[in-house]
Amino acid sequence: MKGTALERGRTAARQQSWSVAFSQLAAADQEAPLEPEDLEMFSTAAQLTGRESENIEILSRAHHRFLEAGDKRPAARTAFWLGFTLMNNGEFAQGGGWLARAARLLEGELDCVEKAYLLLPPAMQSFYAGDAAAAYQGFVQAAARGGQFGDRNLMTLSLQGQGRALIRLGEARRGVTLLDEAMVAVTANEVSPLVAGAVYCSVIESCRETLDLGRAQEWTEALHQWCASQPEFVPFRGHCLLHRAEIMQLRGAWAEALDEVRLACERLSLPKPKPSLGAAFYHMAELHRLRGNHAQAEESYRQASQLGRTPQPGFARLRLAQGQLDAACAAIRGAEAEAPEPVRRAAVLDAFVEIMLAANDIQAARGAADQLAAIAEDHGAPILNAMSAATTGAVLLREGDHRGAIARSREAWKLWSELDAPHEAARVRVLIALASRELGDRDTSDVEMSTARETFERLGAVTDLLRVSTLANECAPKSSCPLTSREVEVVKLLASGATNKEIATQLGISEKTVARHVSNIFVKLDLSSRAAATAYAYRQGLV
Repeated sequence: MKGTALERGRTAARQQSWSVAFSQLAAADQEAPLEPEDLEMFSTAAQLTGRESENIEILSRAHHRFLEAGDKRPAARTAFWLGFTLMNNGEFAQGGGWLARAARLLEGELDCVEKAYLLLPPAMQSFYAGDAAAAYQGFVQAAARGGQFGDRNLMTLSLQGQGRALIRLGEARRGVTLLDEAMVAVTANEVSPLVAGAVYCSVIESCRETLDLGRAQEWTEALHQWCASQPEFVPFRGHCLLHRAEIMQLRGAWAEALDEVRLACERLSLPKPKPSLGAAFYHMAELHRLRGNHAQAEESYRQASQLGRTPQPGFARLRLAQGQLDAACAAIRGAEAEAPEPVRRAAVLDAFVEIMLAANDIQAARGAADQLAAIAEDHGAPILNAMSAATTGAVLLREGDHRGAIARSREAWKLWSELDAPHEAARVRVLIALASRELGDRDTSDVEMSTARETFERLGAVTDLLRVSTLANECAPKSSCPLTSREVEVVKLLASGATNKEIATQLGISEKTVARHVSNIFVKLDLSSRAAATAYAYRQGLV
């Protein structure tokens, strides 16, 4: 019976049917302890089906079995993968201990591929410590050794490391070329699934660093298809969902993005929180903020902060949306002082300009806009050029240069439209409308404001809807509210983000009755969406 289960497990592993491989190897292991080579296969099946603690335990058993047999090289190999896995999960002390053991086991040994693998951790440590030059040299050595031993996993990991180091050194073109070369091995199935997933996520992260949105979208979709083709495969699904959510947000699919990022938070939380969980909560907070769900946004920002992800600049923008201008100014000034890295600094400067203009500190806003323009010129990324044109247009508007504001804002609108970013494009339309109104061009102002409002309604951008309604003088007196008292209760709950089912529960009525009330509210107020009704509730002081 033992042989049957073992052979089934081996066959399933070769076919990448990881759940079957795990169950069959587990059954075989119950009947008689597996040999260390089969334990390695067993640990891989555990890792790929999301059984992280079992993976560590099984791989540790394999390591000790190799030690007992006096096989130092495979013992060092298992120690390396234990260290690599633990460090990727954020358990740096334990991971470092296993890597140190691997190095000690190979002392005095002849040159071998296991020694070559040990070139990776120091290079990675140099990279994350900010020493890109040392990291690059380390990855170059590892790639050469990988080629010497014909080890595709080592070569691919080293190529993506070189690419990322070169990008940090300012050689983006060479760096991206190496990243694409690493991805060839991944898409051709030349590397193990764990290496493939790690390289996918690293390359996408690098695309985000360089703001190469086209390449980020292409590789994100490839990662999604790769994960979907392996239903039993658990690692990297959380990262895939997070990357997809970021692309969806930019494209204006906010509801779908929120669903994806919620799933990402679940996946990245189990069985232990992953290092990128903080980024997932930050992204969730951003979506809640954009949709006007301030309480949920604040809670998500706090969770992101507790997990080590700075909540800025989003949290400062939340305070601005809540009308807490002093708090917003204090938060964004602190974030600006702590953001030396150019790409992250650009996002902070973008928010800084908006908040300083709200505080009527035009001089500070001008200084930040000029800094952003310099960063955009240095990097040349379309998204940075769009951000720079928009912030400069906003500052010119407040400085009284209305024609200059229109010119820069139209440039920003064109760039955001080419990036398929409807929310940012609509925000720029508001600037064009305001500048046109100052020049006496009411027709252009009305068209731009109306188009922006339609986009905000479609997206569910409650805060922007409220601002547009106020700027367009659409506020009706509170005393003229045509709603019944029950309809007012419904619109209040609707504005809080409650679903029809939640409204029905709180008011003690049926969902069908709630749906009828919502329909009546839309007709009476001449509205077409819940977002527009939410904006009305804010304007009327109901929320």
